[in-house]
Amino acid sequence: MENTGNVSRRVVLERSLAAALATTLGIASWTGRVPSATAQTSLGPDDALKRLMDGNARFAAGKLTSFKEDLQILKQKTAEKQEPFAAVLSCADSRVPVEIAFDQTIGHVFVARVAGNVVTPEIIGSLEYGVAVLGTRVVMVLGHGSCGAVSAAIAGKEVPGQISVLYRHIRPAVDQAGPNLDTAIRANARIQARLLQDTSPVVAGAVKQGRLKVVAAYYDLATGVVTLLG
Repeated sequence: MENTGNVSRRVVLERSLAAALATTLGIASWTGRVPSATAQTSLGPDDALKRLMDGNARFAAGKLTSFKEDLQILKQKTAEKQEPFAAVLSCADSRVPVEIAFDQTIGHVFVARVAGNVVTPEIIGSLEYGVAVLGTRVVMVLGHGSCGAVSAAIAGKEVPGQISVLYRHIRPAVDQAGPNLDTAIRANARIQARLLQDTSPVVAGAVKQGRLKVVAAYYDLATGVVTLLG
C-alpha cells in the first residue's frame, strides 16, 4: 500500500494544479466543477472509447486508414488546431506507437508518455488540460507487454541516475500482483487509472458529470491488440 502521507501530499498538489488550471482558464474560484472545454468533440464517452477500439481492430487486422489522412493534413498544412476525442497515457516504450495502434490521424488523440505509464503531477496536469481545455471524452491508461519499467520495479535493483524514481509509482502494483510481470503490468495500468481519477478534481468532476470515461487497457506487443481491463 502507498504511504498515507505521500497520498495526502499528492492530493494537495493535484488540487493546487487544478486551481492553477482554473486560473489559466479565467475561472475566478475553483469549485471542483469542470470548466467548459473550448474545443469539444461531439462524441460521448462511450462512442469515443468505441472509436479508439475500432481503430485498434483495424490496426491489428492490417487495415489502417489514418496514414492517407495524415499525409493530406500535412500537405494542406491544415493542422492549425487540435480537437482530440481521446487522451492516452502510455509508456515511453518505442514499441507502443499510440496513434498508429489506434489508427487515428493527426489531432485526434492527446498522448502523454512516461516510462511505466505512471501518474505524476506533470502527467495529471497534462491530462487535465486535455479534459478541461481540449474536451477529450475518454482517458485511457495503456500498459503493454514486456514493460521494462515494471520489470525493473519488480527486481528493485540499484540502477544509475534517476531511473529508480519510477519504482515508488509502480510498487503498489508489484505488491498487489506479485513477481509475475504480465500480471503486475495489468495491475499497474488499473492502479494508475484509478489514481488519476481519485486525485484529479478535473478528471473526477468530468466523470461525475458523465462527460468523461477513464479506462485501463493492455497493449499486446506481439498481436497489436488492445484489451480493456476491468
